Amino acid sequence: MMQISDNMRGAAFMTASMIAFTFNDTFLKGVALDVPLAQTLFVRGIGTVIGLAGIAYYLGQLRFNFSRKNWVLILVRAGAEVAAAYLFLTALFHMPLANVSAIMQAMPLSVALAGAVFLREPLGWKRLLAIGVGFLGVLSIVRPGTEGFNIYSAFVLAAVACVTVRDLAVRRMSRDVPSTLVALVAAAAVALSGGVITATQSWVPIDQAAGLNIAGATLFVVMGYVFSVVAMRTGEIGFVAPFRYASLIASLIMGYLVFGEWPRNITLLGAGIVVATGVFTIYREQVVARRLKRQALSPHAR
Repeated sequence: MMQISDNMRGAAFMTASMIAFTFNDTFLKGVALDVPLAQTLFVRGIGTVIGLAGIAYYLGQLRFNFSRKNWVLILVRAGAEVAAAYLFLTALFHMPLANVSAIMQAMPLSVALAGAVFLREPLGWKRLLAIGVGFLGVLSIVRPGTEGFNIYSAFVLAAVACVTVRDLAVRRMSRDVPSTLVALVAAAAVALSGGVITATQSWVPIDQAAGLNIAGATLFVVMGYVFSVVAMRTGEIGFVAPFRYASLIASLIMGYLVFGEWPRNITLLGAGIVVATGVFTIYREQVVARRLKRQALSPHAR
């Protein structure tokens, strides 16, 4: 019987995670015309919090004795998650699924650049060049100044910025902070924000079709969180992380099958550039990390 390596298992879980998140987006887009965004996030958030709380309890990660610094970072990440959710879903409700997903693929590029600027993480000329080319790919997707550009493209770019803040906060957290608990706090913040906004609006009755869509979104967003945590703990980050781009393929398929959407060729070209430069950036990040690790260990080896 063929043995499956940890890297291959991690890649499979990461792919499953990205597909699950894409299904979540598809279900949410399906209720865009029937239920207000805040109400949708509130109802989905209740189920998500229950699901993640159960998983955190089962894994023994439902603990809160962290330092003040870690709690500040957890709350910063939660705030960024709330902003990203509203920006991303507002754009998703008004743009093709694949277009939104293609712009979001710039996240590894923006995180690498922000890490160098704000956290003084090393960034060589090769990665810097790749980031520049990648952002040119983003511009070919957004196409500012053309008739294809709209305000919702800017919303997605703002969501990328919020996700960048979210991921930088995670990088500063101690390793003993459980990933599931961090996701739980973020999900609770999204649900709470939706509840507060919904309290100021008229409640819209949720019919059977909308209810099934929200239930489907809840199930798949929990699956996405769980699979992503398992993926990053199973294989090497450098091997597993590029499989995040499976979400773009899933978005192309779901956008076409469910909504009859297909991006323009220029959008597909830009998405290809973003993915290629993102994979290269992740690869170089791991090369640099291994080099720094060897340098740190070398004095002890003598």
